[in-house]
Amino acid sequence: MTAGHLAANGDGEAADDLHFDDAVELAQRVATAPRPIVIGLDIDGVLSPLVDHADDARLLDGVADAIERLDTLDDVTIAAVSGRALASMRTFGLPSHVHLIGSHGMEAADTPMLPLTDVERTRLSTLLVLAQDAAATAGPGAWVETKSASVAVHVRTANPETSRQALADLGRQTADVDGASSKPGSNVLELFARHASKGTAMHGLRQTINASTVVFIGDDVTDEEAFAVLGGDDISIKVGTAPTIARHRLRDPHAVLRWLTALAG
Repeated sequence: MTAGHLAANGDGEAADDLHFDDAVELAQRVATAPRPIVIGLDIDGVLSPLVDHADDARLLDGVADAIERLDTLDDVTIAAVSGRALASMRTFGLPSHVHLIGSHGMEAADTPMLPLTDVERTRLSTLLVLAQDAAATAGPGAWVETKSASVAVHVRTANPETSRQALADLGRQTADVDGASSKPGSNVLELFARHASKGTAMHGLRQTINASTVVFIGDDVTDEEAFAVLGGDDISIKVGTAPTIARHRLRDPHAVLRWLTALAG
């Protein structure tokens, strides 16, 4: 399946018309890829079903066990690469051999994050005020998440119409803040005082491990940045029905679990 075919689905093709890969066959392709292999896994919508509030998310039953068994594979490194802060990632109980990379690559469990500069702290304070105002405009159900160098406005349980307008306005306001950037996600807009991306994180992992093959599996808009840095011999996997440049697609976290289980076997 090509990226072009997937992009065309953004024009309204029904989910039932999409091509989903067979999880076992896709696992076999990964297992036989040139090694060393690094596998990057998003958490929400991939290892954990999406929920209304991020604090309620849990790993799908069986995921942790399958990932634990992956530690027995030679020359395979597993990393969880998430937009969540590291502290939040640790609550999922992932196996100890999994590398944790949070805040879209700004945080890593084995590398201290560089402190914010005075300029970045001021920028973050400005973004927090904008985010709080946007959440108030979106109305009940909207809430603001604060991280080390970013803030995110979540609107999954807020009024869709007021939320769309609030996030659109917030995006424009953020563009006017010198040095700031924003990333849209599934019912969320995150504002950054310091640049970060999952693409940069995966590129760094490739270099650190000297990987011959990079695999990344994600479901959200921000995961497209990771897909974009992968080469022709790498393996990109989209979870769900949203448009993507990934070359492969799995239906949902249950299909991801089948893929992990087959790979571990």
